[in-house]
Amino acid sequence: MADDPHPPPAFFNPYAVAIDEEVAIGLLADMHIRRAIERGEFDDLPGSGKPLDLPDRHDPDWWLKNLMKRDGFVQLPPSIQLRKEDAALDERLDEMWSEADVRQEIEEFNGRVLRGRYQPPAGPPLVTMPRDVEATVAAWADRRAARAAEARASARAEAPDESRRHRRRIRRRRGPTSTAAGSDAVRDAPRHA
Repeated sequence: MADDPHPPPAFFNPYAVAIDEEVAIGLLADMHIRRAIERGEFDDLPGSGKPLDLPDRHDPDWWLKNLMKRDGFVQLPPSIQLRKEDAALDERLDEMWSEADVRQEIEEFNGRVLRGRYQPPAGPPLVTMPRDVEATVAAWADRRAARAAEARASARAEAPDESRRHRRRIRRRRGPTSTAAGSDAVRDAPRHA
């Protein structure tokens, strides 16, 4: 023992560690892999440094990614999402019928904008401003009145002959109302008490 340059440490007892077959096989495999790395057998392998092209079943979030792809859902930073919502807000408001619904939608949009302003930026800066409720409601009412006038004008333009025929039929059923003879007949008719 005096000839051994590296005597075993006094605190190590090789019999104190129980090693079963699986642990022994794992240790042997690890030893062989380390020796192969030292020899350079894993250098310059094809595809080294490139991402693995694994099928979706190896991804733990595969179902979520497939759902997002199927439904066309894209998670945008809040600033970009609010810009898109602001651009589409007037069209969404035009689909609503009551002023109360329009006001509620504007208030919800303003709430999302204010929440986005108080959160730390996650992407581009937030430049979307809250909407003025009264001005937006007034613009919605003006667009609604313009659409109604346009619809009435297009309805008149589509069926001018039909409405004239309808007026003629009504006049024929009622009889002459503006002639002197017609008004005399109504005036001279006996009144029943």
